[in-house]
Amino acid sequence: MDQIAVATFEKDIKFEGFLLARTSDQRTSSNGSKYLDMTLCDRTGDINAKMWDGTVTPPPVGAVVKVRAQITEYNGRLQMKINKIREAQEGEYDLSFLVPCAPYPAEEMYAELTQAVAEMRNETLQKIVGEMLRMAGERLMYYPAAQRLHHAERSGLLHHTSSMLRLARAVLTVYPWLDQDLLFAGVIVHDLSKIAEMKSDEAGNVTDYTVDGLLLGHLVRGVTQVREAARRMEIPEDEEYVLLLEHMVISHHGEAEYGSPRPPMFPEAEMLHWIDLVDARMNEMNGILRRTPAGAFSEKIWSLDRRVYHPHYAGEQDAPSPAPAAQEAPRRPRPDADKAYQGLL
Repeated sequence: MDQIAVATFEKDIKFEGFLLARTSDQRTSSNGSKYLDMTLCDRTGDINAKMWDGTVTPPPVGAVVKVRAQITEYNGRLQMKINKIREAQEGEYDLSFLVPCAPYPAEEMYAELTQAVAEMRNETLQKIVGEMLRMAGERLMYYPAAQRLHHAERSGLLHHTSSMLRLARAVLTVYPWLDQDLLFAGVIVHDLSKIAEMKSDEAGNVTDYTVDGLLLGHLVRGVTQVREAARRMEIPEDEEYVLLLEHMVISHHGEAEYGSPRPPMFPEAEMLHWIDLVDARMNEMNGILRRTPAGAFSEKIWSLDRRVYHPHYAGEQDAPSPAPAAQEAPRRPRPDADKAYQGLL
């Protein structure tokens, strides 16, 4: 589609084109008037959008809309002021331009996980992790890792998990005394229960959280899924590695403030927490840099509680680069294709 990418929006430009509605609500202002408040996106990024006409019905979440708008700025952050909006008709747009996607094929990322399971020598962990991947099923191929924060993209859960797995391989070259099977198992299963926590369509757009997700959350549900997988594989629930894996799931947020009722209590659990945090924050920062010009600070990012600076990197253009999903994704070696790559990572 021939239209301006969200990642390259600048203040005062006019925009007419197609975008995907990630959130869509009718709200009431302090003076009692109604307005539309939406998050609209293409595959390069998203932007908050307002339409000050309270008579317009909010488009369904996940719908493609055609808008005519102007890019404004509010509290140092770009915002879209919509003048006209309508739902798009099939055939008017190219969905591949609108859906944020992981930069690598889902099948390739999934192969990295199954390769790690095949490498395991611990039969208990191998059986449990393999069964949990089977329990996740086809939804794992398209599910995002979050609704709005890190890896909020089609196949984002696989992107997050496979990136963490490569980071874990690198960590093991520095700390070879860690239990590789236990660390790999924790990485692969730690967020699988997000599939039960969120409602996502096949485009990777999360419309809401499930009742299960709101009442229990993915940490608690993850523990029950580890135990269920062990039961299915006829592994006693008092087997120590079952308990260790349950602890890794419930402690991977690190602190009670962030949802973990127990802090990590053994080295592999501690390492899982930091690998998870590093990968999530690097993904967020990468997205922030793509929409922030070199030499400028971003708006305050509430999830990081700070602004982020985009340095003048050598050889980089001043304008924000398009998101990786908008380019041809760099090809990574497959898990079984490059032993030198595996040795380094």
